[in-house]
Amino acid sequence: MRLTAFFLLPAVAYSFAPAARPIVSSVGNVASVPAFAVSSPKIRSSLQMSSSDSALKMSSEAADSGEKSLGTKIFEAYTKTANVATTLFPLWTVLFTAIALKKPSTFDFFTTEYFTAALAALMLSMGITLTPADFVAVASEPSSVLMQFSLCYGMMPLLALALGKVFGLEAGLMAGMVLVGSINGGQASNLCTYIAKGNVALSVLMTTATTVGAIIMTPFLCKSLLGAVVPVDAKGIAMSTIQVVLAPIAVGMTANKFFPSLVKAFLPFAPVVGVVSTCLLVASAVAQVAEPILNAGIGLQIPVLLLHLLGGIVGYWLPKVTGFGEVKSRTMAIETSMKSSAFGFLLAKLHFGEYIARVPSAVSVVWMALTGSLLAVIWRYIPVKEEDN
Repeated sequence: MRLTAFFLLPAVAYSFAPAARPIVSSVGNVASVPAFAVSSPKIRSSLQMSSSDSALKMSSEAADSGEKSLGTKIFEAYTKTANVATTLFPLWTVLFTAIALKKPSTFDFFTTEYFTAALAALMLSMGITLTPADFVAVASEPSSVLMQFSLCYGMMPLLALALGKVFGLEAGLMAGMVLVGSINGGQASNLCTYIAKGNVALSVLMTTATTVGAIIMTPFLCKSLLGAVVPVDAKGIAMSTIQVVLAPIAVGMTANKFFPSLVKAFLPFAPVVGVVSTCLLVASAVAQVAEPILNAGIGLQIPVLLLHLLGGIVGYWLPKVTGFGEVKSRTMAIETSMKSSAFGFLLAKLHFGEYIARVPSAVSVVWMALTGSLLAVIWRYIPVKEEDN
């Protein structure tokens, strides 16, 4: 329960922040999902249309007949429920984390196979909203994407290594810290970018770039920085990245291209599926190493928290002083701070020789989401000057 207090304070502030609640109503039922990082203007428009076309059609028919059909009423009830579920996402994260720490056996059913499948499903959901044109769009913002890529795979791994040394973490925990710093950006960053009044379309491009880049960068960095510290299976990390990240994205893009009707039918249900999947991923990761997390105490909590917090601060300051402007700087800050910690946990579990190496990723799963949410809410209330937009 000591750790629950650490997790709870920023989450409660976020969950009850008035600025966070209009997201669902303002961008539609699908684009509001933290786990399904999708919100470029083109993509968001498509999602809004896909999630509401059938409802609008049924409403029109109902108006002609003078009353709503049963199907329309059911869909509207589902939509309201989904809105509440996605809006309270940070609160669910804290709740599942508290349960996982208090009674880890609750999530014994969520085995490695389920964990991998859930993570792949989140990548698939990202893929079904992408087209080849979205990758081409990276060329229109090369300097911004390259800057954030450098922050993600240059600054963050070194910051993680430095924090591990400063706080005297043992070899296994040090390896886990560096792994967290060396993985790709998390999909929840796109929602937080929206809250922070950043550039959501650019956020999607950055998340995509670091996700694809993880195939090479994550195993390279882990081997380079940790080869002499703990056993690291770089080849295995690369293969898992291809299987869990690249393959689902490719399948999703293919489905979007050749089966658009099927994709549109699925999209309205994506928010709830995403929230449930993400909460289970968080809880499972925490439950599997609950005792080491509690035993490590504040000596591990602080460096992991600082990794995400300092990552966000430097990720904002460096672009700002190099002339990227307020909106892009906020976007890069959140992209840098928020990592795909659940993926890091899976890699540590499968390919690191030290059991304790997976603990920092489990702690990071929670702190990453809460730190990103806190930064987003703070920026929500700080206006962007006209010349910086």
